[in-house]
Amino acid sequence: MRAVTYILLALLLLLQYPLWFGKGSWLRVWDNNHQLEAQKSANELLRQRNAVVDADVRDLKAGSDALEERARSELGMVKQGEVFFQVINENAAASATAPAAPQTIK
Repeated sequence: MRAVTYILLALLLLLQYPLWFGKGSWLRVWDNNHQLEAQKSANELLRQRNAVVDADVRDLKAGSDALEERARSELGMVKQGEVFFQVINENAAASATAPAAPQTIK
């Protein structure tokens, strides 16, 4: 009777092994589900970024206002006949032109 019990126990363990540690085991399914959720969230972020870029492209193709805005802000361009004024904060100008105080090493 004892030998039959050990044989049945060994058979049960052999049947359970693929369920827990095999190719389609519970652990791999759980890990794949976590990877799937992470990929879905990354895809959603990329989808939102693509929507913003798509809106920018459509805006640049549709009218000249967005194109002019980009040229002014990113390239520093000015229309013909316009005068460009640059306002500098006094505190920032003073710190930019003042020589740095010498530092001593102790």
